[in-house]
This record gives sequence, structure tokens and C-alpha cells, in this order.
Amino acid sequence: MSSQRHRDAWLSLTPEPERDLPAAIATLRAGGIPSAEELGAERARAERLVLRGSRRRWVQWLREAAQLADGGSGPEVAEARELVVDVINNHDALELGLPGRRRAPSNGAEGEKFERIRNRNAKGNS
Repeated sequence: MSSQRHRDAWLSLTPEPERDLPAAIATLRAGGIPSAEELGAERARAERLVLRGSRRRWVQWLREAAQLADGGSGPEVAEARELVVDVINNHDALELGLPGRRRAPSNGAEGEKFERIRNRNAKGNS
């Protein structure tokens, strides 16, 4: 596989992030049901990342989604948080199958924060 294919391999992963995360991110940013403009902005951002972004920028977007999932309360926010956790967990598991990828032994404070979000979500706490 050429190095160009290695760099673009992340694009072959599941479509759930670009399909599902924009609405969840917009909900988390708004602290509830987002406006049509907020939703449209997040969808446009996801599209730009897929069409013209890099793997590094994509991962930053996923990290940002995880950070947003660490705050807020209410039923819409809890549902968005659950979706973010599920999508990122699935994405991370699939990414292990990409050429040259291995599970990182530790993501430091960032990994601990996402683990806390996962645990809070699993326990049903908002």
C-alpha cells in the first residue's frame, strides 16, 4: 500500500462520525436542541473535514466532540453524549485495523477524561 493510501486510510472507516456526530456536537454546544443554523454549521464542518481535511484534523474533531460530551445536562445532552461515546469507541476500535496503527498504551489526561465520560455515560449519569 502506498504512503498516500496510508495517509488517507482513515477515510475508509465507518461513516457514523460524519453522519451522526454533527447533530450530537451541535446539541452539546447548544446545551439542548440546536438551531438549524448551528446544525448546518456542524454538518458543513464534518463535510469539509472528510473532503479536504487530514487525519490529524479529523482526530482533533473527535477529541473536541469528546470534550464537549464532558459537560451539560438535560435529556438532549445526555442522548448526544451517549452517541458521541458510542461513535468514538467504535471509530477507535476500527482504527486499530488501519495500516501502521496500534492502540496507544495511554492517552494521558485526555484518555483519562474520555474514560470518565464513558463511565459516567455507562452509569446513566448526566
